Amino acid sequence: MIEFFLKLFSIMPLKLNHWVGTLIGRLLYLSNSQSEQVVRKNIEICFPNLTKAQQQDLIKKSLIEAGKGLSESGFVWFNSFKHNAKHIVKTKGAQYLQGDENTILLVPHFGCWEITARVVSLHRPTTFMYKELQDKKQNALLLSLREQQDLYMAAANKKGVLKLQRAFKDKQLIAILPDQYPGEKGSVVSPFFGQNAQTMTLLVKLARKNKAKVLMAWAARLDKGKGYELNIKPVNILSSTGRVEDDVALMNQAIEQLVKTKPEQYLWNYKRFKG
Repeated sequence: MIEFFLKLFSIMPLKLNHWVGTLIGRLLYLSNSQSEQVVRKNIEICFPNLTKAQQQDLIKKSLIEAGKGLSESGFVWFNSFKHNAKHIVKTKGAQYLQGDENTILLVPHFGCWEITARVVSLHRPTTFMYKELQDKKQNALLLSLREQQDLYMAAANKKGVLKLQRAFKDKQLIAILPDQYPGEKGSVVSPFFGQNAQTMTLLVKLARKNKAKVLMAWAARLDKGKGYELNIKPVNILSSTGRVEDDVALMNQAIEQLVKTKPEQYLWNYKRFKG
């Protein structure tokens, strides 16, 4: 059933796809869904200075963007990489992807990270770390849709970390979504929007160990299904102290600065402050 809907979304023009995603988001907002409850709690925590009306408006917009994220998944996965790339109407910072130096892409849950992975891999082979699903059949389907052409996937476990190290040796880009809940192992508590958030340490540790440059990468959605703007921006997340805690704090600050540009496009229905 999931695969059927993903394929249905894939044949829609992007404008129609995002219109359907908007309807899904409005339904999530009006139905007092679990997503709505999580988004509401996160926004109230992170934007306490907004009025209740402003918070409500951001909650609604965030759920609409989350709905678009659901519908566009099929549009990205069941179409070719070149088809995806046609919908990137503007790219900033592509020159930073060139060369063969060790490079890590810091990819927050912002905009459409799925299309970010695919389009970046057209510039340079990329190994992307992902979190495995508990359902083995769904995970196998997801892996088959993601791991194509010069885009390779590494599970978020010890084997996956070794795969990332091999990717460095092969002069590939590696990409990590750093704002997933990592559990207590391999993480530190670090400020995010003024709140303590359990935050992974893997990205900053890999950057230091491999003397890698770090690029933040995101594809912002444009209004009315007009496409995406791909952005590649160097960020400094390695502190002068050399302490992992300070590195992670800089990483969270960089993500927070991005989120503030279009807060509705961040994945607020993710339990960022879990634990």
